[in-house]
Amino acid sequence: MSDSTRPENDGSSSSSTPAGDDLPDFDLDNLEIPDDLSSLTGGGQPEFAAVITQIAGAEPLAAASSLAQLDLDAVPTSIGAVAVLKDLAGDAPEQAAAAISQLVRGVPLVLVTRTGEQMTAVRFADGVRGDELAPGLVLGGAPDNVVDLLTGATSVADLDGVVGSTSISKFKAVWMLTSAARKARKGMGKGEPGSGSTDGA
Repeated sequence: MSDSTRPENDGSSSSSTPAGDDLPDFDLDNLEIPDDLSSLTGGGQPEFAAVITQIAGAEPLAAASSLAQLDLDAVPTSIGAVAVLKDLAGDAPEQAAAAISQLVRGVPLVLVTRTGEQMTAVRFADGVRGDELAPGLVLGGAPDNVVDLLTGATSVADLDGVVGSTSISKFKAVWMLTSAARKARKGMGKGEPGSGSTDGA
C-alpha cells in the first residue's frame, strides 16, 4: 500500500535538518537581560496614583491625610479634592485609598492608578476595596483638569491651590478639621427651623 512508505519519507526529511539550525548566531557574551521584566506583563509599580474624593477643598483633605500620616498633594477640583499619592510602592496606593475612605465614611471614592498607557480605577468605601470601574467611565464624568491630571497631560506642579499633607502639622490639622466641622454644623442649623422659636410668637 502507498501508506506504508510515508513514515520512511517523513523520517528522512525531518532528521536531515534539525529545527533552528538555520538561525543566525547570537553573541551571548554581550547580551544584556534586564533584571526587572515586570513591565512586559503590565504589572509592577504604577507611575501615578490618585484618589478622587468628594471632599470640598484641598485643605480639609490635606489636613485629614496629615492625621492619617499619608504623604500626598491635595488638588482642588470642581468635583471634589483629588489626592495625588507620593508613595507608589507595593500596596501603598490601596492602603492610602482605604485610609482616606475611612475618614469620610459613607462617601465612596475612586483610586486611579496609571502604568504606562494602562489605567485602572477601583472604588473604595468605608475602608473597604470595592469593584473595579471602567477607566473610560471615570474619565468621561470628570472635568478637563482632572482628566489632564489623571492621564499625565498636566502635573501637580502646573496646578494652583495644591496643599501638601506634610506641610500641615497635626495640631493645625486638628484645628482645621474642628473648625470646618463647626462651620458645617452651623450651616446645617441655619436651614433648620428652631424647635422653640415659634412657641413664644
